[in-house]
Amino acid sequence: MGISNGNHAILMEALEALPDPVVLVDSRVLVRFANPAARLAWPTFDVGRPLFFALRLPEIVDAVEFCLRERKRIDIEFMENMPVERFFHLTIKPLLNGFMSGERDQPTLILILRDLSTERRLEHMRVDFVANASHELRTPLASLLGFIETLQGPARNDEKARTRFLDIMRLQAQRMARLIDDLLSLSRVELNEHRLPVDPVDLDLLCRRMIETLSPLADERGVILHYDNQIDTPVVAGAEDELSRVLENLIENAIKYGQSGGKVEISLQASTDTKLGIMLMVRDFGPGIAAEHLPRLTERFYRTDEAESRNKGGTGLGLALVKHILNRHRGRMVIESQTGQGAVFKVLLQAFRS
Repeated sequence: MGISNGNHAILMEALEALPDPVVLVDSRVLVRFANPAARLAWPTFDVGRPLFFALRLPEIVDAVEFCLRERKRIDIEFMENMPVERFFHLTIKPLLNGFMSGERDQPTLILILRDLSTERRLEHMRVDFVANASHELRTPLASLLGFIETLQGPARNDEKARTRFLDIMRLQAQRMARLIDDLLSLSRVELNEHRLPVDPVDLDLLCRRMIETLSPLADERGVILHYDNQIDTPVVAGAEDELSRVLENLIENAIKYGQSGGKVEISLQASTDTKLGIMLMVRDFGPGIAAEHLPRLTERFYRTDEAESRNKGGTGLGLALVKHILNRHRGRMVIESQTGQGAVFKVLLQAFRS
């Protein structure tokens, strides 16, 4: 017995409300239905178009062909690398004959996808956090232990040595606190990297706030901050706190590492990229970065000069954090520099569309 029109409408409404992506295809593997969760995850799910326009992986093609041929349920797991790494569990099941009217454009398979990205990222996050923390904390912890032993022993009654060692210990403890904070921030961003933020964020307001926040640091280093906004409504789709972190890291780095140039320029302007229409640019006039370092600047703990980075309070995670935030926003960063001519960091983002 078939499903009545009333019950069919209720069924479709129930599928629309499900939080997991659900897709119905016919015997020709053309999409006949995709709920909002599916269309959000894969905007190319269009009714009447082939399923494989959206899901092109060979294992999915094989699974669908098996299900059509054998009329049996099949479960597989697959990974997508673009635009960011995502993991899914896919269930494909033939629909009961009673649901079908016999017409060739009626749904014959249901595909249910469950996003495993958060679970997998949590696993990787725990492993990476332990590995990174244990590696990077070993040196400052060893220093602290050495100073404590010295203060308890040979320098027990040396007032000058005690004052000097306590200052160094404070700096080492602050460095460890910054390292833990950056590692946690990076882990949180990576955990949600597959979820596209969609809130409107006013980049002009964000830039002005961050320049005000970092002005004391710039004054202390003798650096002038110059800001220029060339866009009437520089509103992007994003997460305000994460984009603030991008601005903070880029401007702070420009102040610290381009200090000798005496000036940092921050600007907002239109981009020539048709998809990423807004460009944030941070330019310093310091010593610049050698060409061999540019491809690796966004790697975790990569430093062009390790001693200088640590002396300036760097953790080696700032640009890695920027990269992952931009990945989540489906944006990108371009770094241009030549030795002796400063450095330019260009961030490209999507304009907000209501």
